Amino acid sequence: MANVQKIGKAVYKGPSVVKEIIYGITLGFAVGGLWKMHHWNNQRRTKEFYDLLEKGEISVVVEDE
Repeated sequence: MANVQKIGKAVYKGPSVVKEIIYGITLGFAVGGLWKMHHWNNQRRTKEFYDLLEKGEISVVVEDE
C-alpha cells in the first residue's frame, strides 16, 4: 500500500466575501428595479385618476337614484 496516494478532502474555506458582495448588489438592483416599477405604476394610475376626475368623466360622489 505504499503506492496508494491519499486523496485530500475538500476543506470548507467559508464564504467568499467578493461573491457575497456581488450577489448582494445584484439582488439589490433587481429588487430595487421591481420596487421602482411598482411605484411608477401606482403613480401612473393616480395621475390617470385625477386627470379623469378633473375632466369630469368620473366622480367620487355617489349619485342618488
